[in-house]
Amino acid sequence: MKSLSVSVIGLGYIGLPTAALLASNGYSVLGVDVNEHVVSTINQGKVHIIEPDLEEFVKSAVSTNLLKVSTKLQPSDVYMICVPTPLHEGDLIPQPNIEYVMTAAQSIANLVKPNDLIILESTSPIGTTEQINNVMHDAGVHVDKVHIAYCPERVLPGKIMTELVENDRIVGGITVEATKVAASFYKTFVRGDVFETDAKTAEMCKLTENSFRDINIAFANELSLICEKEEVNVWDLIQLANRHPRVNILQPGAGVGGHCIAVDPWFLVAGNKKNSRLIQTARQVNDYKTEWVIEKIKSVALDMFKHAGVKPMIVCLGLAFKPDIDDLRESPALKVATSLIMQGFNIVAVEPNIDSHPVIKLGKLNEVIKKDVVLAILVKHSDFTHQSIKEQLIANNAIDFCGALI
Repeated sequence: MKSLSVSVIGLGYIGLPTAALLASNGYSVLGVDVNEHVVSTINQGKVHIIEPDLEEFVKSAVSTNLLKVSTKLQPSDVYMICVPTPLHEGDLIPQPNIEYVMTAAQSIANLVKPNDLIILESTSPIGTTEQINNVMHDAGVHVDKVHIAYCPERVLPGKIMTELVENDRIVGGITVEATKVAASFYKTFVRGDVFETDAKTAEMCKLTENSFRDINIAFANELSLICEKEEVNVWDLIQLANRHPRVNILQPGAGVGGHCIAVDPWFLVAGNKKNSRLIQTARQVNDYKTEWVIEKIKSVALDMFKHAGVKPMIVCLGLAFKPDIDDLRESPALKVATSLIMQGFNIVAVEPNIDSHPVIKLGKLNEVIKKDVVLAILVKHSDFTHQSIKEQLIANNAIDFCGALI
């Protein structure tokens, strides 16, 4: 099977690691992306995103010519769609946007030949794989002679290169045969178990996993709001409650970010609003937590202004959506910082994983820990949790929204 050629469409946080991993396993891989800067960077053996071990994989794959990158598709035996699936903003219930998926499918349609395998990895609403099948049919492809399947990524940023190999995978095809062909492909480079199902179940499985996590985080965030009012330490409370053998409460934060947990639940809600009330509520709780954090920081800043007569600088410690990565997608910390800037506050952010930001001024940690500023810890980066740093932050009355000081 490794004699097959593979095209990976979309070279973001999932597509590029997948392409590099396949090349490292002996596949001839063409990575395709519309961004010419991304293409140029990768063809030099470099990467445009921060992810442990990724650059080594890419450099090796490019040097052996097993990974080539282009803005144009070429005929292959396997096509993997790893493009973004954002939300249409502005609606009360955000709607999934699968335009990139459909565009990718249309670009494949005129290249597909009998026995080719088409895999959708992008997180998608239920029924998207069937829509790809329809695109192929409408383009004149004999869909009974190609294999179309869905296999969602299940990786954690910061551990992608490990989890792409070690994690179990769920594969669901349009047909039973498509499922088996796709599963056989994944078994050549995945050490975890590969479970076979149908396309709709695989699509819903991915959405279910992230909705489950969103609901659990919402419970922790709601507890943090109650604890604030009751003057109870939420971190101590959760630690004690988790001593129960059947309780495992997650940790609260400034909200929920990332392209998965903050987005995927809306895919389920959009498809079945009436029967997804708990999922909707969890999304609302987690979004509200970010607004609450903004108001809390403003309140502290205005209190300092009343006493000092000068508006204090607000230091946002962290901008990424989770610790020790550079990914800002749907980040509640980023929303906090930009919202405060728009409201006229003087904001400096410390984000160890990025060099610059078009809107937010970045500073160095050792230069911003002062008594006359508002220190808001929004992301539990390891840079903020060293004992000496924690002692300085505590001494300067830092507000901890993510448990960095516990």
